[in-house]
Amino acid sequence: MSFIAHIRDSDGQFQTVEEHLLDVKAIAESIGEKIGVKHIAGLAGMLHDFGKYTSAFRTYILEAVNNPDAPPKKGSVDHSTAGGKLLYRMYHEKNITEYKGKLTEIVGNAIISHHSYLKDFFNANLESDYLNRVCGKELLEFETSEENFFRYVMKEHDFFDYVDKAATELKEFLMKDGSKTSEQKYMFLTKFVFSALIDADRTNTRLFEENKPYEPQKNYQLLFNTYYDKLIAKIESFKHHANANTPINLLRSKMSVQCDHFAEKPSGIYTLSIPTGGGKTLASLRYALKHANLYNKKHIIYVVPYTTIIEQNAEEVRKILQDETNILEHHSNVIEDEDDNDENQDGFMSLKQKLNLAKDNWDSPIIFTTMVQFLNTFYAKGSRNIRRLHNLSEAVIIFDEVQKVPIPCVSLFNEALNFLKAYGQSSMVLCTATQPALDFVEHKLAIETDVEMIDQLDHVIDAFKRVEIVDLATGQAFTNDRLTNFIVEKMDDIQSVLVILNTKSVVKDLYEKLKEQDLDVPVYHLSTSMCAAHRNDILAEVREQLNQGNKIICVSTQLIEAGVDVSFECVIRSLSGIDSIAQAAGRCNRHGEMRISSVYVIDHEEENLKYLKEIREGKKIAKKLFIDMKRDKNSHGGHILSREAMTRYFQEFYTEFASDLNYFIPKLKKEMTELLMGPRNENSYRQAYFHKHNKKKDVPLFILNSYGTAAEHFHVIDNLTTTVIVPYGEGSELIAELNSSNSIEDLSRLLRKAQQFSVNLYSYEKDQIVENSGLVSLLDGRILALKEGAYSEKYGLDIQNESGFSSVIF
Repeated sequence: MSFIAHIRDSDGQFQTVEEHLLDVKAIAESIGEKIGVKHIAGLAGMLHDFGKYTSAFRTYILEAVNNPDAPPKKGSVDHSTAGGKLLYRMYHEKNITEYKGKLTEIVGNAIISHHSYLKDFFNANLESDYLNRVCGKELLEFETSEENFFRYVMKEHDFFDYVDKAATELKEFLMKDGSKTSEQKYMFLTKFVFSALIDADRTNTRLFEENKPYEPQKNYQLLFNTYYDKLIAKIESFKHHANANTPINLLRSKMSVQCDHFAEKPSGIYTLSIPTGGGKTLASLRYALKHANLYNKKHIIYVVPYTTIIEQNAEEVRKILQDETNILEHHSNVIEDEDDNDENQDGFMSLKQKLNLAKDNWDSPIIFTTMVQFLNTFYAKGSRNIRRLHNLSEAVIIFDEVQKVPIPCVSLFNEALNFLKAYGQSSMVLCTATQPALDFVEHKLAIETDVEMIDQLDHVIDAFKRVEIVDLATGQAFTNDRLTNFIVEKMDDIQSVLVILNTKSVVKDLYEKLKEQDLDVPVYHLSTSMCAAHRNDILAEVREQLNQGNKIICVSTQLIEAGVDVSFECVIRSLSGIDSIAQAAGRCNRHGEMRISSVYVIDHEEENLKYLKEIREGKKIAKKLFIDMKRDKNSHGGHILSREAMTRYFQEFYTEFASDLNYFIPKLKKEMTELLMGPRNENSYRQAYFHKHNKKKDVPLFILNSYGTAAEHFHVIDNLTTTVIVPYGEGSELIAELNSSNSIEDLSRLLRKAQQFSVNLYSYEKDQIVENSGLVSLLDGRILALKEGAYSEKYGLDIQNESGFSSVIF
């Protein structure tokens, strides 16, 4: 009797358990080898579906396929516990040695969790979800599974040798990087092994379903070399432009060459502090391509704060590299599957399985993604996120506008980068004109001195000065009525004005007031209520107006101020953090068209910042610095955007948020760092367990970390959001296609495309749209879309569902 791992949907072909286990083992080994844990990852791969070696699972999968209208009861067969139980019985119940015991916990947790998410070794209730599975759950055919595994997959003596090699790898891993605790190392290793297992398992399952052979990850060195040649050719072409020898362009060229030379240094964490308009994207790409070639990196990943920057930067890079296929834009997860436990659907191709297999694992050579997605990869619940983690190793990762790391995530961000530096052989570039003080916190970034790529930075900043910051924030506060009058007056003397305010409601209100003025000037509105494709269309119109020298007003939330390549004659910025003011200034006289232009900073009294603590506190510190400079013009380096002022700002900012930097969870009265990296007082935990369970000894575990609980409570943005596809432009056709598509290949293509036509809804917005009948569900509710009436050509999201048509036609 053959034991079945999967049954192909198209032709009913079986994949045997041994075929699947050995194939997944091989893929997992190749992933684990990146950080020196080949056998640890391979062990997870070969044991993950160990529990399918039972007659019960064989009967279950055959009945599920042969009787789709009356399938067997969900949960009737547990196949993922057995592999973890085997390791626990062999290496943790008796004759325990340190490294094999720890290996059992790390690999066993990945195995029992591979259809959901990592379990807590020890939770707040003084229980172990891990122990409850591996030694508390009875498996009726466990001995049968064990016998078949050692008969068909690996002989027992070979298995013992394999585990010995894995234990040696673990010892070497834990001895490396003495600056970190063992608990920190356990956490990152467990997550890496889990990532390797998830990706290997889903890759092999997808290839079997599509009847395709496995192809090892491509070596992109030749491609990166070709890209580098194209980039250099483009840079050389700039020398033939009429204004190539202006001081600013010569300085841009010099900084680009400095980045090229810096790429020869070993991988590490570096800073690139080119001022706005200094050619940051091309300079960082030049570094990345050369460093990737010299040090055999597998991916180049750009991490940006907002989705708006992705499209612009990705398009700029595509044009230079002349490649439309190898540059991935990953904006958000269109599928809402935080609770993606598919334990009871494995083995046959349900719709849910197809959606799981269709998700991207970041295996492209060049990837553009957001800070939210980067942090989700390490810390968020759901196997869709962590599957990508291993592809962050052996990479060049460029963090554009790194000062935008959310305050609660600062420590978690630093620890992730420290892991990638120490173990992942990755090189990371903190790219911004306003470097945050990431070494001024408890969980410091492991960044050495002398890591700045640009020489004589103060001279460079002075050379790029193109604006004067005009402080109106310490005077009378503004309302939208007063601001409207101020803008109208300015338009008598200048051609273009950009207004950046802190909240969407105030932006929308100002836009409507300006439209009521009947100015003979086009007025544009931008906000995150619009999908990426919609924003791009508006920005294209704005750029065209600016290029033609036409009069224009644009009113926007802060989405426009980081990385969007527009240049206005005048910018008005509502008071916020100094870094935001600096970014706003980068949208004014960006290319030095005029000698010096004005950026007016105002204090807007109608903005409700009650739930925007970071903006509120940043505004308070910035105002204090403005007052200091009003009293003494030489304080803080003599101007608000000096490096001295920026350093002072971030130090005060992080001091103000000191209690939040480790991601405090009010409900648990604990910090995320404690859940992930072990309790501050481990002995007290062990004693509490001893008393509660009346044990003769403490917790029978080496690791006490709480991965599942941490993931449950991790959200980069405090307010949970839901991604929905919108019927803007091609979005309507996309919604119809998704509703009728079934193949994994089609779903993969459509889900990537859908990111351009989606917005994120806060929970209260989602509730109101549902109440107003503005939402439809696709693919058994796994994907959500707005009806035509819930999306406006003018404002984007329309909660009232009163824009245009009232339904989507499929």
